[in-house]
Amino acid sequence: MATATAQALSEPARAFVESGPKPLLIGGERPEAADGRTFATIDPATGEPICEVAYAGPADVDAAVRAARAALEGPMRKLSPSKRAGLMYALADLIKRDGAQLAELESLDNGKPLAAANGDIAASIAHLRYYAGWPTKIEGETIPVSARDVLCYTLREPVGVCAQIIPWNYPLLMAMWKIAPALAAGCTVVLKPAEQTPLTALRLGELALEAGFPEGAVNVITGDGETGAALVDHPDVDKVAFTGSVPVGREIGAKCGRSLKRVTLELGGKSPNIILPDADLDAAVRGSFLGCYSNTGQACNAATRLYVQSGLFDEVIERLASFAREAKVGPGLDPDTDFGPVVSEEQFDRVKGYIDSGLAEGAEAVAGGSPERDGGGYFISPTLFTGVRDDMRIAREEIFGPVLVAMPFEDLEEVAARANDTEYGLAAGLWTRDISQAHRLAAMLQAGSVYINTWGGGDPAAPFGGYKASGIGREKGRHNLDAYLETKTVWTQL
Repeated sequence: MATATAQALSEPARAFVESGPKPLLIGGERPEAADGRTFATIDPATGEPICEVAYAGPADVDAAVRAARAALEGPMRKLSPSKRAGLMYALADLIKRDGAQLAELESLDNGKPLAAANGDIAASIAHLRYYAGWPTKIEGETIPVSARDVLCYTLREPVGVCAQIIPWNYPLLMAMWKIAPALAAGCTVVLKPAEQTPLTALRLGELALEAGFPEGAVNVITGDGETGAALVDHPDVDKVAFTGSVPVGREIGAKCGRSLKRVTLELGGKSPNIILPDADLDAAVRGSFLGCYSNTGQACNAATRLYVQSGLFDEVIERLASFAREAKVGPGLDPDTDFGPVVSEEQFDRVKGYIDSGLAEGAEAVAGGSPERDGGGYFISPTLFTGVRDDMRIAREEIFGPVLVAMPFEDLEEVAARANDTEYGLAAGLWTRDISQAHRLAAMLQAGSVYINTWGGGDPAAPFGGYKASGIGREKGRHNLDAYLETKTVWTQL
């Protein structure tokens, strides 16, 4: 069933694709779905099926949670911190060993250029290795309480069975953002990848077993939103971690609130990016272009609202439009491709709808525009809008595609107020040579990450997450490790 673009795969990647329907991974076994259902994962460069994947129903979800519980209370509990760290390092080595295969599968399934997929694999390895350093450093405290002859101390213990639901824009990397801190804390995992991009998650589960993790420590179930809902609703899940849209995040948060499950949510954004009059224009224009259009604009922290000081506006727009027109859009496995397709037909229709809305409201597309699709893949050229008002849909709603809206501004207070006039607060950026202005504006912006003279930088140790509707909690760093730990206070009368 492999598509035409799959013929460009290496032998290891092609062998994985062509090895038949992809089963689930539950407790070390590879079962089909209990009711036999499957679904096709689609190549976004062609619109054709890649292979069939098991569609997990409630019975499969229950089996995966039970396997995770058994592993948590059995072999995972018996692993010493140093042994747990060693298994994580071993998994990182296996991902590095099979990095080329994983990158090709990611490019085929998601559509992103192979070079970008290779970068995601390297970031996944770095993330896992960072958290592999934590198991031996999870410490409690001895507390000097006021009572006499009492020893009071704390223990940090794993929160338990974790349901982890990941998106399709960075499939393997987002899986690693979830499973690495969970495993470091001693939790067990039921991983549910997006239905659009299940392949690398399934391969990751296989590698976890090869690395020596106990059966049931990492389970992978594939399916759609119904599968994810059954996982969130399962009474034996202790914590839910979700990355995805704000509407789904709100629903998951409400369910977890009612059942008092622990929850972290990494949601959407409509991130402002501000070019001040003294900016290095070469760096600002290039950085703003990549900040919006990288990963075909399918990034929660994409720099999709550009505010340019009015005296520079025309020059910046001319340069950005030139970059956009020269960019090559094509299949991710084509080495000449700059930007791949959007991930699915549904996403193509969504992004096209926003572009058409912007044109209907009077904005001007100075690059790109409304895409046409006559069969084939889901390709959308980088689109740049001017003549945009802050109240237009394209300026207020998350599009999650290669669409940038650019607007002029006059002064710092004005642009800060406009930048903050949104339900989101994931990221913001600014470009200036004036360090005083930079830190003044950074303090004014309501965002979990503020980038100064750069966009999108990250490190496994640096927390990532948002204000307002952009989420609850943080990914990465010590902040995310804490989300997978409970604190127990022990009192002893001496």
